[in-house]
Amino acid sequence: MRILLAFVLTAAAAPAMAGCPADAGFLTLNRPLDAARAAVADGRLTILAMGSSSIEGVGASTPDLSFVPLLERGLEARLPGVEVTVVNRGIGGENAGETAARFPAEIDAAQPDLILWQLGANDVLQDRSEDAFLTDFRAGQALLADSGADVIVIDSQRVPEDRDLDFIRGRNPALGAFAALTALEAGRVGYGVFSRFETMTGWGGLEAGGVGPDGLHLNDAGYACWAGLTAESLAAALR
Repeated sequence: MRILLAFVLTAAAAPAMAGCPADAGFLTLNRPLDAARAAVADGRLTILAMGSSSIEGVGASTPDLSFVPLLERGLEARLPGVEVTVVNRGIGGENAGETAARFPAEIDAAQPDLILWQLGANDVLQDRSEDAFLTDFRAGQALLADSGADVIVIDSQRVPEDRDLDFIRGRNPALGAFAALTALEAGRVGYGVFSRFETMTGWGGLEAGGVGPDGLHLNDAGYACWAGLTAESLAAALR
């Protein structure tokens, strides 16, 4: 099931979201978000955001302009009467296995209704194989199985093609392959997918394509676009 997006921007949100396309394929639900929908019906929703630097918020000019705070505010605006808490447990530099290893403790602490798991980018940047990545992805699935929470994975960001930076040069084919593998495996087990890699092809209207000067981490415009797409599509799925 694909979620169709229709943005209604407030005066405050419009400048940050200028040039951010509403991509109808951004969120794919491979099963209903039953736990999160039940929480919304009860008037409170707890989301655990796990992953690496883009969850942590590296690249934002201030912490409140990074993904997690923007997502929390965006969901509260779109789900009136619902108390939304998004718990930020991003640690820069982690690969999929390192994030997965933290699941038991973080889930026990947060007691989430929905888990967002951002993965793949650092596995590519660390030159890990697809087999190693898939092994870690499946190990994480085993740790998530008894959580009772819904799970949506977030695939890799796209890196700029026009910057003279050795660290990112030529990485997009591998990032795209890992994103495709993430979607395939998520479909197999019934996780939702936020398709960040493909969606970023439409970010030409954002400042620097939504990516900061290091060519890897999002800038304020990129975080605003990503969080806005996520809040809009997720709220539509939970109403």
